[in-house]
Amino acid sequence: MIPVGKLLFSTFASAAALGLWKIFQLVYHELTSPLRCLPGPKGTSLIYGNMGDIWKAENSVLHELWVKEYGKTLTYKGFFYRNRLFTMDTRAISHVLTHSSDYQKPSQVRYNLAQILGEGVLFVEGAQHRQQRHIMNPAFGPARIRALTDIFLAKAIRLRDIWSSEIAKDPSTNTTGARIDIMPWLSRMTLDVIGLAGFNYDFDALNANEKPNELNEAFSTMFTATQKLSIFPVLQAWISPLRLIPSDRARKIQVAQRTMARIGKELLTTAKAAARSGATEKGEIEKSSLQGRDLLTLLVKANMATDIPESQRLSDEDVLAQVPTFLVAGHETTSTATTWALYAMSQSLGIQTKLREELFSVDTETPSMDDLMALPYLDAVVRETLRVHAPVPSTVRIAMRDDVLPLEKPFTDKHGAVHDGIRISKGDPIFIPILAMNRSEELWGPDAHEFKPERWDNVPEAVSNIPGVWGHLLSFLGGPRACIGYRFSLVEMKALLFTLVRAFEFELAVHASEIGKKSTIVQRPILRDDPTNKAQLPLLIKLYQGE
Repeated sequence: MIPVGKLLFSTFASAAALGLWKIFQLVYHELTSPLRCLPGPKGTSLIYGNMGDIWKAENSVLHELWVKEYGKTLTYKGFFYRNRLFTMDTRAISHVLTHSSDYQKPSQVRYNLAQILGEGVLFVEGAQHRQQRHIMNPAFGPARIRALTDIFLAKAIRLRDIWSSEIAKDPSTNTTGARIDIMPWLSRMTLDVIGLAGFNYDFDALNANEKPNELNEAFSTMFTATQKLSIFPVLQAWISPLRLIPSDRARKIQVAQRTMARIGKELLTTAKAAARSGATEKGEIEKSSLQGRDLLTLLVKANMATDIPESQRLSDEDVLAQVPTFLVAGHETTSTATTWALYAMSQSLGIQTKLREELFSVDTETPSMDDLMALPYLDAVVRETLRVHAPVPSTVRIAMRDDVLPLEKPFTDKHGAVHDGIRISKGDPIFIPILAMNRSEELWGPDAHEFKPERWDNVPEAVSNIPGVWGHLLSFLGGPRACIGYRFSLVEMKALLFTLVRAFEFELAVHASEIGKKSTIVQRPILRDDPTNKAQLPLLIKLYQGE
């Protein structure tokens, strides 16, 4: 048995050697990278670069100030004073997103993502990503989403009834409104939906009489643990031996991971047992016997069917990796987007009233997907929410080879030379400014930061160049790695708003200036004077009494 002292010494020695090598690589790369010639702000810390300032500001605010000062193609300093490319040029961003093999997630980002989302389709790259995406695409096609709309509405109605009960507890609150923190409730609702729609399992997170759902608690633990800016987790992502050193943050994440892993194994075991019940006399499981189009059935089919090519087969590990990915990504983004929609409408009685009038033109509380998609003002409110309050405000890619990014408009470097392309070296990081593009004044006009659903009646021609998969927005990204579940999210969000806005009137329970934004993977509201930085949005909610 190796003594603990020797093991620790070996770990630190390995970390030190790898760290020195990484530092040498970093210094050499920065001295030779063509990004050094681009204009941009000076870093304010040798360790944090500009990242500390970015972390303190609300997402994209600092980037937008830099664009005004340096132009829309610039560099700023990432961790360890490393140059990071920032560009608002739509052609350059399109090139990065459409060439996903040449521009992948950095290894440090993938490590951090894996801690929360697992090593599923959002983690893998290249051929493995293409294989997993091909297998799962049918679970998110229009026909499947149409069939899931009843689940979206049933859970939305359940949430409506819970809030109605909360209001009824004190009759006086229907004058002033009952104070309800909507974030945890919306998160429970969307967790129930992804459970049923994706895994044919009812988590029953909306059951208000039970203790808090353990999955929601696991998610909350992970998001809270990753919310603080600290140098040690950055070093762990960069220098792998340091990951062996325990920390309070790592312990919290591991507890949450174990909860999700256990639930994932339970779901998979149940699904496999159901698949075996349809096996032939020889014990073979034919893909035709697995008829479901929910995500888990498709994954099990690729895992167990004996009559599919080996190239289309997924291992148990591959299947299990998708469970946390879709449990987290499949519910947090939609619940956060709906939270921001209600936040925006709570500040505008006019938008609420106009939307409510349109929603009551539908003579049923359980419309079809086609009914929901045919409501133009509901569509405009959803689009405007995803534009102004993109749940995922940014992402990062790293160049896997030397390249030149084509530009729509030339830029001038800090030496005064004009360029019609951006030279990139292998290893250069590139920031994808989702939120900044969505509210660019150059593209959307001088009122780009304002929440105006009516703008979708006459969209500026310039936004047609934004390389997003949906709605002239970057909210769901674009290219081969665009969000696989965007249709799912849109219809679920519309079902939620359809049900809730018909039933209630919403006002902010605090002054708008007290609401801040904090990003981990998603951008969620916080109260500025709450030292815990807990994600929350308290609203005053009262029953809509009609005209």
